[in-house]
Amino acid sequence: MSPRRRSAPNGLERSVKIVDVETFPVGAGWKNWLFVRVLTDEGVHGVGEATLNGFTMTCQAAVHELKALVVGSDPRRVRANSAALYQRVSNEGGHVHRAAIAGLEEACWDILGKSLGVPVYQLFGGPVRDTVDCYANGWYRTERSAEAFAEAAGAAVDLGFRALKFDPLGTAQGFLAPGELGAARDIIAAVRGAAGPGSRLMIDVHARLAPAEAVALIEACADLDVFWWEEPTTRQREQPTADVAARTTGRVATGENCHTVGQFLTLAQAGGISIYQPEPMSLGGLLPTAAVAEIAAADGAWIAPHQSGGPVATAVCLQLAAFVPNFLIQEYFDPFNEPWTHSLVSWTPVLDRQTGRLSLPDAPGLGIDLDLDVARAHPFDPHAYLDVTAAGWERRLGHPAAVTQHHGGGR
Repeated sequence: MSPRRRSAPNGLERSVKIVDVETFPVGAGWKNWLFVRVLTDEGVHGVGEATLNGFTMTCQAAVHELKALVVGSDPRRVRANSAALYQRVSNEGGHVHRAAIAGLEEACWDILGKSLGVPVYQLFGGPVRDTVDCYANGWYRTERSAEAFAEAAGAAVDLGFRALKFDPLGTAQGFLAPGELGAARDIIAAVRGAAGPGSRLMIDVHARLAPAEAVALIEACADLDVFWWEEPTTRQREQPTADVAARTTGRVATGENCHTVGQFLTLAQAGGISIYQPEPMSLGGLLPTAAVAEIAAADGAWIAPHQSGGPVATAVCLQLAAFVPNFLIQEYFDPFNEPWTHSLVSWTPVLDRQTGRLSLPDAPGLGIDLDLDVARAHPFDPHAYLDVTAAGWERRLGHPAAVTQHHGGGR
């Protein structure tokens, strides 16, 4: 006789299968988000996110091209499914490929956690912390002036943030125009004054400066207590960023544009980088991001995951924050997104105004779900993307009408 068939917790049968994959592109003002839902024959679904700025519909197509590789499989076999999504197409599809894998992988983790009745972080060995430090981004939706940045910084601190990231460089490319270094320094100094000495400041250069110019900028601001300088130079290779770190006394953070774990190994071998910024959606989800954390730990470094996507991606990063010992701090855009976006999901973290720390999800799976009516009410917007070469991009309006000037080359 065959062994008696047993049911998993919450009624999931041992033979649960993926039956379909749905995608929901959402226009969120200055950026589009792409959400993924994996459906099963047991009625349990999982959610993930596959956002990549400027490639929303491309990533949506990639998800649907890849879904044939997982339909019919058990979603709880997360590693096997992820390997199939990567290996069975025979080619390395870059960021788009990895973003599509991430959306599916995260949704499978969500299903696995729900099937066992535990948060995803319990599946990685349980939590090492109950809250996590965070820093605000997107808070400076204002004109590029020292006064405007200072006012916006004060408002963010009033919300409870104890760390702020921003880009003070306007549309600079390559080398700063005469007077621009002073203008950038003035903005940083104004934010430092508004935020106070107890706040961390992070500067995002968006990989736009030549190595020598990045070094000059960092050294010119050495007295302003900048916690890190993010992506100070080209994304073409890892070595130039490591060289900038070696030539300055400032901390350098990088990694958001890496789409393979091996690129972080290259960073570790180059030396000089103590803050890795893996983006789970660019790497293919939680598994490769956890692998990056292990590489960082072996190198004495810490991770601070990049996250400029939507609220599902926030929940994914907070799962990592729960179980990764060398997790430093989490990027957090959500309070500065369009107000309606808070009704898009069933859970949002709480920011402790006294400590500047975020709560972590505790419901089964990723701890979050989508309101599909809200998602459908805000469809894809072809004008919604971030373009840091357009004057006024700091306002994050995401529409050509907001663009008054465009710089295509170096300065």
